[in-house]
Amino acid sequence: NSLDRMMIERECEKLVMQYCHFIDHQEAARVAELFAQDGVWASADNTMAGRAAILKGFQGRQDNLTRASRHICSNLIVEVIDESAAKGVVYLTLYRHDGELGRRVSPVKGPSMIGEYRDEFVRTPDGWRFLRREVSIDFLDLQ
Repeated sequence: NSLDRMMIERECEKLVMQYCHFIDHQEAARVAELFAQDGVWASADNTMAGRAAILKGFQGRQDNLTRASRHICSNLIVEVIDESAAKGVVYLTLYRHDGELGRRVSPVKGPSMIGEYRDEFVRTPDGWRFLRREVSIDFLDLQ
């Protein structure tokens, strides 16, 4: 029904926003919590399969204390497949800068990249999680 569909959409939307927040606020290793045990994170250059691999990969991001980032996600569409599966797409605009440790602000000239995440969501005993999250980049600042 419509209420169930909206609740699923909201739970999936929350995963997308938590993902961004964890990475942008020095808690990137917590991204692994958002994935099913057999979840997959993928890009053109890298695939991390399973929660342990995702944890290891995002721990590396968390350990990079000189990087400041903001993931701006917009135009989210979630399609509910059934009571335990959904899929979605969201646009990504990423601002990031590697600089001095402890700086208060970072310079900005424009986004580092623009692309989209294509997501598969699954209901687990712990709630909704990413089953697969794949990023594709359409625009990239090569400087």
